[in-house]
Amino acid sequence: MRATLRLRILATAITAGLVIGIAGGLTATRPWDRPPAAPACPQTAELSGWSVARRWDETLLNAIRRALPNPPVHARNLFHLSVAMWDAWAAYDATASGYLFKEKLSVGPCDVPAARNEAISYAAYRVLTERFLKAVGADKSISEFSDIMDSLSYPTTITTTEGDTPAAVGNRIGQMVIDYGKADGSNEQNGYASPDYKPVNPPLVVALPEIKLVDPNRWQPLQIEYLVSQNGVVLPSGVQGAVGPHWGHVTPFAIPSGGGSGVPFDPGPPPRLGDSATDAMYKSQAVDVIRDSSVLDAESATAIDVSPGAIGANDLGSNSGHGYATNPATGSPYAADLMRAGDFYRAIAEFWADGPNSETPPGHWNVIANTVSDELAPNLRIGGKGPVVDRLQWDVKLYLAVNGAVHDAAIAAWGLKGRYDGIRPISMIRYLASLGQSSDAALPAYNKEGLPLIPGLIELVTKAKTVIGGPMASLKGNEGKIAVRAWHRDPTDPARTSVGWILGTTWTPYQLPTFVTPSFPGYISGHSTFSRSAAEVLSGITGSEFFPGGLAQRTIETASFRIDAGPTANVVLQWATYYDAADQAGQSRLYGGIHVQADDFTGRIIGSTCGKAAWDLAQRYYAGLVGR
Repeated sequence: MRATLRLRILATAITAGLVIGIAGGLTATRPWDRPPAAPACPQTAELSGWSVARRWDETLLNAIRRALPNPPVHARNLFHLSVAMWDAWAAYDATASGYLFKEKLSVGPCDVPAARNEAISYAAYRVLTERFLKAVGADKSISEFSDIMDSLSYPTTITTTEGDTPAAVGNRIGQMVIDYGKADGSNEQNGYASPDYKPVNPPLVVALPEIKLVDPNRWQPLQIEYLVSQNGVVLPSGVQGAVGPHWGHVTPFAIPSGGGSGVPFDPGPPPRLGDSATDAMYKSQAVDVIRDSSVLDAESATAIDVSPGAIGANDLGSNSGHGYATNPATGSPYAADLMRAGDFYRAIAEFWADGPNSETPPGHWNVIANTVSDELAPNLRIGGKGPVVDRLQWDVKLYLAVNGAVHDAAIAAWGLKGRYDGIRPISMIRYLASLGQSSDAALPAYNKEGLPLIPGLIELVTKAKTVIGGPMASLKGNEGKIAVRAWHRDPTDPARTSVGWILGTTWTPYQLPTFVTPSFPGYISGHSTFSRSAAEVLSGITGSEFFPGGLAQRTIETASFRIDAGPTANVVLQWATYYDAADQAGQSRLYGGIHVQADDFTGRIIGSTCGKAAWDLAQRYYAGLVGR
């Protein structure tokens, strides 16, 4: 599901002296930018469309939607495409520093836009065809890459890397990026497989109410009868394999190298069962996920205000905010946005889940960034100040910074996933429920490491509750076991869902039954890390933490959910700032049953560090200060 955020693609962005073209690029014809005696460059034909960099970014997003959803790999793909496009643009700029390609090319001032477009396209084409040649959906993706080249009249048969023609320069840059990727620690040549990771816990058979753990603090792969990736690709094995536990060793953009440990930043481990300092937090965070599951109730009429006037403005790494008094762009209060709580919480879990047909979280933030750019255009100023820049310059600078940030976020987050191998909520909750209850030694099923009893949320199954008409009638025969009130599927009709009493050992997150939980450890949340890193860059490059106009929104239409039949009415998601959207992305994973709070909050903090570092370094590249 793609974020459009009031998508308004501007067919043309023409102000005095600015003309947008596809093959010719964005040509600035401001007379004060040229020596007085220089003749004016002829204007290109007025063509509608995106900059050539935007076209390649959108094309990569399409390819990611077809391929297997692998967030760290696709964050790297987005970054490497951005490097290729940036280096091709910077080659024709006297000031900017190239990332890999350091040469400076000289062409006539009127030829620079066309040279950049051509060099960018050849560089992008070479990188993307190499990366997606063996990917799922390769035939369609490779064909789309070729179609762009054809539409721009750039023959793909030109493969030379010799000389200073724009095509040769682009091919040379593309090859440099390809070679760089083969030695960056990702293990691309072997399908990005981790060379030595093995899970310590046996698989959890999701369909059975049984669980065995060697270590209740470590990740457990799932065994799913019909295992399908987030974008609908049927996987050959029903047992998950860990994605990217070695990713902390990948070469970063702006953050420190992970070194021998593969951990660029180490905030310490997540809460652990059996640890005297964090045992209680481990259990309480499992309870929080059960509580979040219990509010995913389409039948509840409870209404809440989810406007920026009521939620948002959190301190970093918290949910402490209570919204904003006024919209800074209008000076007026935000209008209330009232809706059913169950619809809202399911909507954010659905919207931020990024699947099926998903561009994954790093790509999702490219969609958001592109939409923000469209809304700001043509008043595009780097950092929100200084001269207006053309769309091509804006796009290549935006992509270098945003995708440098999400690439680093993947390295930092997956470095911690590999280091601490954190357990997921499905295993936590089922395991604690299998142990029993930890509240009252005088009651059945007592175990000090079990779930605490909480009336209306976590209770013992008793004969009084399982009588006909009782609240746990469907659990008759399970007396003495632990029940939780949570979202679940009707066992007789999987298409129907509701909130009610189920055995704790059968709890499942709010996800498709063919997916259930992502195939990698929990701590820290990739969503939280990716989202905050991108939000930091968008705040930096636009000069404001607020979305254009102080408000962004996305309408989720009735009966559009993939996981169940919701929502019962249209849901309008609203955010005042990039940080609010990023925080909601992290929160959504708790309602979706994918993460606990430690995963989310720590991810936001690490993501902020990644985003700020990427924005700072990107500005140095813009100014030509790298390598001096």
